[in-house]
Amino acid sequence: MAHQQSLHATSLSNPSQFWAEQANSVTWFKRPTSILKVDRDLPAPHYTWFADGELNTCFNALDRHVLNGRGSRTALVYDSPVTNSKLQFTYAQLLEHVQVLAGVLSQHGVKKGDTVLIYMPMVPEAAMAMLACARLGAVHSVVFGGFAAKELAKRIDDCNPSVVLFASCGIEPSRVIPYKPLLDEALSLSKHVVPIRICLQRPQCRVRLDANRGEYDWEDEVKRSRRANLKPECVVVKSGDPLYLLYTSGSTGVPKGVVRDNGGYAVALIWSMNNIFGVGPGETMFTSSDIGWVLGHSFIVYGPLLNGCTTVMYEGKPVGTPDAGAYWRIIQDYRVKVLFTAPTAARAIKREDPHGELTRTYNTSSLRNMYLAGERSDPDTLQHFQALLKVPIRDNYWQTETGWPITVACAFHDPSKSTPTQLGSAGPPTPGYDVKVLISTSGKHKHEVDHDDSHNHVEWQEATEPDVMGTLALKLPLPPGCFPTLWKNHSGYLKSYFSKFPGYFDLTDAGYLSSNGYLNIMSRTDDIINTAGHRLSTGSMEEVVAAHHDVAECAVIGGQDKLKGEIPIGFVVLKHGTVHSNNEIINQLVAAIRKQIGPFACFDRVFIVHRLPKTRSGKILRRILRAIYNGSPYDVPATIDDESVLQEIKDAVRQPKGSVLSAKL
Repeated sequence: MAHQQSLHATSLSNPSQFWAEQANSVTWFKRPTSILKVDRDLPAPHYTWFADGELNTCFNALDRHVLNGRGSRTALVYDSPVTNSKLQFTYAQLLEHVQVLAGVLSQHGVKKGDTVLIYMPMVPEAAMAMLACARLGAVHSVVFGGFAAKELAKRIDDCNPSVVLFASCGIEPSRVIPYKPLLDEALSLSKHVVPIRICLQRPQCRVRLDANRGEYDWEDEVKRSRRANLKPECVVVKSGDPLYLLYTSGSTGVPKGVVRDNGGYAVALIWSMNNIFGVGPGETMFTSSDIGWVLGHSFIVYGPLLNGCTTVMYEGKPVGTPDAGAYWRIIQDYRVKVLFTAPTAARAIKREDPHGELTRTYNTSSLRNMYLAGERSDPDTLQHFQALLKVPIRDNYWQTETGWPITVACAFHDPSKSTPTQLGSAGPPTPGYDVKVLISTSGKHKHEVDHDDSHNHVEWQEATEPDVMGTLALKLPLPPGCFPTLWKNHSGYLKSYFSKFPGYFDLTDAGYLSSNGYLNIMSRTDDIINTAGHRLSTGSMEEVVAAHHDVAECAVIGGQDKLKGEIPIGFVVLKHGTVHSNNEIINQLVAAIRKQIGPFACFDRVFIVHRLPKTRSGKILRRILRAIYNGSPYDVPATIDDESVLQEIKDAVRQPKGSVLSAKL
């Protein structure tokens, strides 16, 4: 790992010089003269990247490749086994589609700084919508297609879009999910009025639209734009102007709008494509994710296109569309060099095809590396696919807030410089990220103290020895591409991420750096759990459960799950005198979570108990509940009110899943 270590050391010792060199990969309308600007008069964290630079991200992703004679190169592949359709777009074709769609938006008044909400499945038009917004300098906010109406309404009220671009439906292997009823319900719940909604009609579910209510047909609008030859040029934006905002779960249940800038993001993604993934212009990357996630933003849409690569947009599942060989077919058909997916998807494939027989059905020889991210990867899964595919399986660690990997064993284009992987580790830090382990001077580790209800004041310091467990943090400044603020909530940005450890970005994860410099992630330090890559707030789920008329009190914790990483587990105390059976109540709770949070929450395991473990001050000991469910060791705090309640909890979690204590779905 000598090459990665050398780059990392240079990036920390002289960040301005390092990132000035990387900025040469971007086409600037005005080249920045200020690379890293530190201003103590600014609110913490006191710095900006490429402050005086000007550019346009859409120009860098499309126009410049066409202008440089690469317009005939394939930019986007759309492969949809759920609709039995495949499409390919060259850079020139994709640019034309984006120009026309930008014309549609401009005709409806969208201009620089406006927000546009995108509520669509994995179809090419979704990527076109993102790029069309970037072309106009508008800020897009992608929300998962099919997201629950209540949560969608929260996002509409927060970002106040002038236009919503949506599809008529999403398509699952066994059903069609209409989107318009969900959007209509969200609009009825939101305070903000969206004047314009443009619908991509899919043949599986065509909907009635009413222009008098601001509803327009996508195809009709595109035809009108083409007839009028509306093809707006790229709007010049400042490097620090927002490109998009993407919502992530907040510990209070209120979504946080993570803002991404233009200049720093472009620089970081092009560097990532060439040095983290080793994918050069003209080569193909398949990221099996959704554009609703940061992974989809960074490595389905922007990263590959900024670097002149071919990106695969897949509308299907890892298994069932039609089988567990779907990814291997994609690799064969499009000569994929890098596969990026989630451990949940890998485990699902392994479960369906445990001996890898389908792997041998296809030619996967083009594949150089496979990446896993979104949750902790278990060594068994890594070893399984490494043996089958005969390529390195590279775990990596990052967050919506950072936009690109914090740690990973980099695969440079020159294989002799690539960093070896290490089982159980998310890799060493990538250039620009100064990863620190913070421990308390009292000797307790941060993730332990977080669950200590005594709320004692604790002083912190950086761990100076390897293999010491503590809270993971990034010493400021963060590198280019990381979020500069939260949407309309800079005070919340400062409080949530920088107030606990001044001078550091709190990653809210616990782990340690080994003696060879590789990072090991062990657990969360807040109430966010990671279910199959979805970051979900247990606090938000508790609000839904507590609202049930028969529930007296409740707790939702993260339970370990072999397939999904973590799943939410409910512990519920019922009110006296309820007339409903436990099964009825549990199924009602599951239905409520599905409606208000979404089915991807995988909330189907609920324990009805008489009491919850608490401190004498009345605080629920969620740490104890989590440890009991997961079979982990724990210390009973001196502040517990009644230790005998723990036996009832132990007896409850021993119940088989098919018992009265678990929903039957």
